[in-house]
Amino acid sequence: GDGGKGSSWRMAEVEGMLLAALKGGDIANSLDWAKSKSVDHASVIGTLKSLAGDEFVVMEAEDHEAWKLTDEGEACADKGSPEAQVFAMVGPDGAAKDEIEKLAGAMAKVGLSQCMQAKWLKVDKTQGGRIFREAESVQDTVQQQLQGVRGGHFPAKADLDKLKKRKLVAAANYKTFKVTKGAGYSETRTKACTDITADMMHDGSWKTARFKPYNFAALGQDQGAGRLHPLLKVRKEFREIFLEMGFEEMPTQRFVETSFWNFDSLFQPQAHPARDMQDTFFIKDPSQTLTIPEDYLTKVKSTHETGNCATGGPQDPAATPVGSFGHRTPWMRAEAEKNLLRTHTTAISAQMLHKLAQEKEFRPAKYFSIDRVFRNETLDATHLAEFHQIEGLVVDKNLTLGDLMGTIQAFFAKLGMHEIRFKPTYNPYTEPSMEIFNYHKGLKKWVEIGNSGMFRPEMLRPMGFADDVSCIAWGLSLERPTMILYGIDNIRDLFGHKVDLHMIKTNPVCRLTVGKDE
Repeated sequence: GDGGKGSSWRMAEVEGMLLAALKGGDIANSLDWAKSKSVDHASVIGTLKSLAGDEFVVMEAEDHEAWKLTDEGEACADKGSPEAQVFAMVGPDGAAKDEIEKLAGAMAKVGLSQCMQAKWLKVDKTQGGRIFREAESVQDTVQQQLQGVRGGHFPAKADLDKLKKRKLVAAANYKTFKVTKGAGYSETRTKACTDITADMMHDGSWKTARFKPYNFAALGQDQGAGRLHPLLKVRKEFREIFLEMGFEEMPTQRFVETSFWNFDSLFQPQAHPARDMQDTFFIKDPSQTLTIPEDYLTKVKSTHETGNCATGGPQDPAATPVGSFGHRTPWMRAEAEKNLLRTHTTAISAQMLHKLAQEKEFRPAKYFSIDRVFRNETLDATHLAEFHQIEGLVVDKNLTLGDLMGTIQAFFAKLGMHEIRFKPTYNPYTEPSMEIFNYHKGLKKWVEIGNSGMFRPEMLRPMGFADDVSCIAWGLSLERPTMILYGIDNIRDLFGHKVDLHMIKTNPVCRLTVGKDE
């Protein structure tokens, strides 16, 4: 119903026609009005929306149900329904099924099926399944209905449902508008001013001028700037908590470590399964380190093999024995010199503690780190070959398990986690060791959130600490709390090459909960 100038009408012309029409009364149906003026309905809607924005008109939408023919429906409207075409192929002497299939092609199956249902045709089994007419003549109601749909006259709902099921028609609903005068209606529209000019102030025209309202909810233009990844946002929050508690950040900006610092310095046996290639990424070139502190290496070797290393050093001049049995297995220097991608940031913790033990006088310290570690893991929804570890440790004299539990409770309280439980567990380089659990109100169960323990004397004493010095430590992953905070089920949607960049651009600000009831 475009006709005439159709979409070639300019918006200003359509606007003038609409405003003039409204002077004489409401426009009941925008589509009927567009047809009467030979104007494209889409142009009318666009103009009306512009006028409504300036309150010249008020638009009231009305939905209409309509139908259109599919390509198959168009063919049936022209040539007849499949059943009528198949019926016409069967003469007074009948026809074989393969003859009909050859003539009718793709529509043979549907046509025969519909003819049998309507009892237009029948199969005579006494004559080898030959098909004969059962009705003298037929009326192609389907074709008539389709031609009606083409002309805008729709059959009853039951018939439409049948045509839709046969994919001969499809819904083509549309919307029209009832248009009435708005609060700002006038026969002509002057362009709204966006600002007061000096000329307006001078001649006083600002008093009667129409100003475009400011849209304070409008978003600014996207600047295409960089965005922070959710992991970086949550990392920043954890970092702030550690700094508030007086912790010092450790320098963890290297991924390659030696087996000595990653395993041996922590009193982890060289035969431990974690040191297999199935669990750790070893570096092929260079495969071995060039430097390990020789004096410290000797003490670590002795502790592993016999456990009776005398520590010595400025903080332990008495050089009291460790008092351990060790692992009672040979310790190989070549195994300790292997380079690898660190499996935990505790490798840095060991170096920081060793450096602290070389100072002339002991001083208490609190360290933390949040950085990437690597494990040769099977990839799934909750595991990647690389992830981020959060680690905190406190070294002081005569620390106890109670100090560890209290520090952990204070730390997690800052995250809004007040229901904390501990469960004994085994770690190679801490004793005693505890898993940390928090009650998840959403899941209504206790969920493991971290691991903790007190570093073994076999780890601390060879470094040079006196026997009354202890170190408490705990750790957790950065990914798990981030996934919970952002409602992410699959870790591959958070980290890695499959991450949706739109999520990176639109993820909300992170604020870790500090409320007592959350």
